[in-house]
Amino acid sequence: MLPTGELVQLRPLEPDDADHFWRWHKDPDVVRWMTGDYHLSLAQTRARFAERKRNSYSELSFVVETLADGTPIGGVRLDGATPETACAEVSLYLGRKDYWGRGYGTDALRTVCRYGFDVMRLHSIVLWVVPENDAAVRLYRKVGFREDGRQRDAFRGAGRWHDMILMTLLEGELT
Repeated sequence: MLPTGELVQLRPLEPDDADHFWRWHKDPDVVRWMTGDYHLSLAQTRARFAERKRNSYSELSFVVETLADGTPIGGVRLDGATPETACAEVSLYLGRKDYWGRGYGTDALRTVCRYGFDVMRLHSIVLWVVPENDAAVRLYRKVGFREDGRQRDAFRGAGRWHDMILMTLLEGELT
């Protein structure tokens, strides 16, 4: 059964999803706080999606779809998990701006974290965020993430360096 929340369902990436991601990555608002992309062509993006490794404990990627009609609206990953650490790093973004601010990101994050804790038996989930990305910081705190530390001048965006905040959610803290 696919991980399902109140508004979204998470499903594994398919080669056909390349077109959505390619289009989303061309929008400067969507990629503003993301690590640089080297602007792949649509053909290169399709090839990359076709050659993707299958999902595993250490590298898990999902498409975020609306539960109502299955519209792909974004992507979410749990990465770097090992049984020894029971920790993974999460990354999430919604590529469809018309779904921003409507609870879909919150539901997607809760759903993937619930999957990480319940199915993968993780103990902690971490993320890095630029403090100026106010909407993301609010979202992460709303779900229960807490600030653990800061790395100075770790992200270059909008022509300058930004700090990055490390945030962690422990098993049992998901709200």
